[in-house]
Amino acid sequence: MPQHSKILLVIADGEHVRFVRPDADNGLHSDASLDSFSAHQRSAELGSDRPGASFHSGSSVHHALAPRHDPHLLEKEKFARAVAAHLNDADVGKTFDELVIVAPPHTLNVIRGELRAETAAKLVGVLQKDLVKTPDDALWPHVSTWVRPVHRAAL
Repeated sequence: MPQHSKILLVIADGEHVRFVRPDADNGLHSDASLDSFSAHQRSAELGSDRPGASFHSGSSVHHALAPRHDPHLLEKEKFARAVAAHLNDADVGKTFDELVIVAPPHTLNVIRGELRAETAAKLVGVLQKDLVKTPDDALWPHVSTWVRPVHRAAL
């Protein structure tokens, strides 16, 4: 039976990731998925419930201070680093020979920045696009550049 090289497609955003592999039927199938625990939490649940206050000298008026960092953005970056750690661990286990990452630009940059050199060397393609909600059977046009169909020899 024809074999694909062990290619792993990582379809991610800042809150969700799917690990997709081609099958012998030339279809793409999700192996596993992970979701961020804090993806749908309110900002108050991620950090302090309201910004600090400041006042001007000579006045009793207080002004709210905007937080320096968006808690949701920090959680998305944390999740992207966790995805990269998962890929580094999977590389040690030799579960893939080639890697393709599909993610929005910011998430893609964080994941790529956290990959070890050995894992990054297996990266054969990237696509800056959010395809997390795209079903497996609709991914083919987006990843056909990197995923080669299985050709069966005539009997």
